[in-house]
Amino acid sequence: MKKTFLIFLVFMIGFTAFSSLKVALLLNGTLGDKSFFDSAARGVEMAEKELGIEAKIIEMGYNPSEWYPTVDDISYMGEYDLIIVGTWQMVDIIAELAPLYPETDYVIFDTEMDYGKENLDNVYSIVYKQNEGSFLAGALAALVSESSEFKYSKHDKNIIGFLGGMDIPVINDFLVGYIQGAQYIDPKIKVAVSYVGAWNDPAKGKEFTLSMYRNGADTVFAVAGETGNGVLDAAKDTDNWAIGVDSDMQLLYAEKDMNIVNHTLTSMLKNVDYSILRAIKLYTENKLPLGTTESLGLKERAVGLADNKYFRSILMNADPEVLIKLKDLELDIIRGDIEVNTAGGMSNDELNRIRNSVRP
Repeated sequence: MKKTFLIFLVFMIGFTAFSSLKVALLLNGTLGDKSFFDSAARGVEMAEKELGIEAKIIEMGYNPSEWYPTVDDISYMGEYDLIIVGTWQMVDIIAELAPLYPETDYVIFDTEMDYGKENLDNVYSIVYKQNEGSFLAGALAALVSESSEFKYSKHDKNIIGFLGGMDIPVINDFLVGYIQGAQYIDPKIKVAVSYVGAWNDPAKGKEFTLSMYRNGADTVFAVAGETGNGVLDAAKDTDNWAIGVDSDMQLLYAEKDMNIVNHTLTSMLKNVDYSILRAIKLYTENKLPLGTTESLGLKERAVGLADNKYFRSILMNADPEVLIKLKDLELDIIRGDIEVNTAGGMSNDELNRIRNSVRP
């Protein structure tokens, strides 16, 4: 009897310690982008359901002056065991604040810290091999552009497009992979490249994309957060193709606008949600490698093309060989038979050379 009670007591203590884990996700933006920040929020919500943690999601908005004091206040309160932030814009803030609160641990995603300069033993960084997933997106865009089987494809100039939120390294990592994947299929393909300079301006995204379609592009890859929703709208209005990013845009729009779904080939998923769920799970198991950066790609299923019934229907009805080709390319990358270039560490001169080499 005493042994049974002791086992029960140990179980309850363990369960209480596990379920009392408190996590805060601080977004340097807002929810509703149907993309990057929404994916991060999903990851925390999945952790609530699957791991029994307590979590709070705080939208800090797009004003940078609000970010430091918010992170500082939440850290100072000492209420959360783990604070999660994302993007390169939060690096300096975490570098300054994390050493001040050694009892709190931090996760920063989609960027990495300089562990050689600061005492950041309580910070874990996640970066994504978005170049690998974007290689597949570029290959798909090129295959569609050169095929007469795809309903909307103009296939006369072999031009595809890329719309970036900003001209920054992480966005250019998408671009470099996209161009390489497209050229793997068609070495002579041209890629129109534009940067909007904003993450939350769909109207401007649509305007820039319409210009690319007018100049001959038949597929545009949207890598611009909420701004990228304008790309999908432009594809619908002009009977062209779009490729979404971060979240599965076809599933997100399926109950709202099937016209957008039918003009979106797929989305290049940066599975921020699963990477955050993975990090929290490792944290609960005391296995999270704090003080280090992990790079996650196709092999870890952290990136890849969205595979759903709409994507498969488009490809199977138009040209099933395209689907087979994409799967072969994915396996080649995972095996190391194809090495995908990255913008990480690339000089501006080299990046400009790549962009200029495919300019229409």
